[in-house]
Amino acid sequence: LPMSELSYEDLHSLWLRAGNAYGIPWQVLAAINKIESNFGRNMGPSSSGAVGWMQFMPDTWLRWGMDASGDGIADPWNAADAVHSAARYLAAADGRTDISRAIFAYNHAQWYVDDVLQLAALFGGGGGADAVFSLDRMGIALEDAQKQVASLSEQLTAAESREAALTVTADALAQEAENLDQLLSDRFLKEKDAFEADQIRAAASAEVERLHAELGQARATLETARSGAHAVSFTPAAAAMLRMPTRADGYVFPVGGGSGLVSVGHYHHDYPAADIAAPAGAPVFALADAAVLALTGDDRCGTGLVLRTLDGLEWVYCHLSFRDPGVQVGALLTAGQWVGLVGSTGHATGPHLHLGLKPARYPQEMPWFQEFAGLAFTWQDEAPQSAVRTTQIFSLVPMGEPDQPAEDVVEFTLDRG
Repeated sequence: LPMSELSYEDLHSLWLRAGNAYGIPWQVLAAINKIESNFGRNMGPSSSGAVGWMQFMPDTWLRWGMDASGDGIADPWNAADAVHSAARYLAAADGRTDISRAIFAYNHAQWYVDDVLQLAALFGGGGGADAVFSLDRMGIALEDAQKQVASLSEQLTAAESREAALTVTADALAQEAENLDQLLSDRFLKEKDAFEADQIRAAASAEVERLHAELGQARATLETARSGAHAVSFTPAAAAMLRMPTRADGYVFPVGGGSGLVSVGHYHHDYPAADIAAPAGAPVFALADAAVLALTGDDRCGTGLVLRTLDGLEWVYCHLSFRDPGVQVGALLTAGQWVGLVGSTGHATGPHLHLGLKPARYPQEMPWFQEFAGLAFTWQDEAPQSAVRTTQIFSLVPMGEPDQPAEDVVEFTLDRG
């Protein structure tokens, strides 16, 4: 069942049942469920081929997937099957006695272990699951508000361009209609054309006014959502749930959303730069303390800005759908300050942040940028790390007579004696 058909109470009950069945803390299952598929909202396939509620690789699912729902099919897209299978896998990886080791087996990366344990601690805190579900609802509201502002901003930009073009046409026709040297019949025709053009321009102007009003309301909603999110992002786990800036080595990754939604190629198609792909409306941040040198609004870069960081480097941001009106030339920005939303304005083939650097070099080659791999983004052009470890994590124990081959599958149960 997708998230829309499972309530938070249903999910909580499922984690508890699976955890009790295999001796795995339910909070860990809940954290993995959130990190891997955002409670079933993003069930893949991922860039590495992982699928379902708990993002199993297909070959790992063939070994560990089970039918917990009783419908006769072991289905990674079935919540009960996936969560129980994850608990079974973690138990086989010694999760009953060493949960960190088991999580490392699930995804062979220390940052992943840290993220799961931090989020599990949040689930197990004073507010329990209710606190995390409240954060989840807050995160959804923030993402929806960001998407709405991004969409309306790009619609308004297009509407203003159309209004400007129609104004030029209407003014030209009106000027022609005033030419007294024309025959009267020709003047009447020109006046008719000018009137119709002015009516079309007026409709375009009304559309611009409507979009301005809707954008104003959407911006107010976004500001409320952002203020609420910042107020409660008091722990790394809460910040991660709310898509707050990811920090490393004194820098902030400029696009929020996490490695499940954000990706980067090692190289740019034309010249040294980074095209950071992300959903339209994803938040964009100042990557370090910086001053705003310029704002852009041309056909190539689209809506953007140029920053100068304390080390003297100049960073160019392009293709924003929306730029915070507070970002003006001469303004001083702090690392992680929100500056706008990802879009596709200017010459762009899809939503992304074009991050350029002066003097020209690839931002991807900088150590601080590379530290965010797996945390804030995934690489587009190298074999991604498996979502689950596929190497053997425990030894097969032969069953039966010594001269008989070992079975291919080890069965185990939770000792309740």
